[in-house]
Amino acid sequence: MRLYAAVAAGGFRRYATYRVATAAGVFTNTVFGFILAYTYIALWDERPHLGGYDMPEALAYVWIGQALLATCGLMGGGFEDELIERIKTGDIAVDLYRPADLQMWWLSFTLGRSGFQLLGRGVAPMVIGACAFDLSLPGRLLTWPAFLLSVLLGVVVSYAVWFLVALSAFWLMDGAGVVQVAWLSGLFFSGMLLPLSVFPGLLGEVARMLPWASMLQIPADVFLEKRTGRDLLEAYAFQAGWALVLLAAGRVLQATATRRVVVQGG
Repeated sequence: MRLYAAVAAGGFRRYATYRVATAAGVFTNTVFGFILAYTYIALWDERPHLGGYDMPEALAYVWIGQALLATCGLMGGGFEDELIERIKTGDIAVDLYRPADLQMWWLSFTLGRSGFQLLGRGVAPMVIGACAFDLSLPGRLLTWPAFLLSVLLGVVVSYAVWFLVALSAFWLMDGAGVVQVAWLSGLFFSGMLLPLSVFPGLLGEVARMLPWASMLQIPADVFLEKRTGRDLLEAYAFQAGWALVLLAAGRVLQATATRRVVVQGG
């Protein structure tokens, strides 16, 4: 466990060195936050309480989304491109010979990266949004740790999805297509564009059952105190269930894929 803790710390430090990129990310998240916020204002003016949210809750949802965009890897897990490249070049063979589990190594790295992204790119846009708009904030102190736990589970689910995406390169040798599909799915089914409670009929029911709901919709509802008591436990169980299923699938796919490793030169 000390090894994986060191990998997580290394992931945090690695992204902390990209100060200009972090500042650019904060700027981008803030700009898109304002665009979405004013879009939501126009929409909620026409349809008050759309999806069960009032205006302050809807605006808070916007800025939670911007805070978790990089944290939960809604548009990319931050490691899949590197892992895909190592599979394509055969460098993955070196990783498999390390005295560390491949899946746990990248999970630890992702947890460190996500910790930095939450602090480095998540807090600032949320604070700016709270200063510029009337946001609904938690009324109970315990909501904050409950929210952070939900975010942690969302990060694990996100990692498990992107790990499966990266392993597809063992068969496809180019994961660009799968990455794009996962990127679009994460953007739509996480609730990044609109809360999943707004989706109509069967589409909404299916969207709320998919793993991407764990990455934004559920943490946002925990933050807005729409998940309390038994509902909160059910939300955690949903996230943990998807995490376990996807991690197990990743374990099986990893065991199958490693038999296909071909190192250049024989």
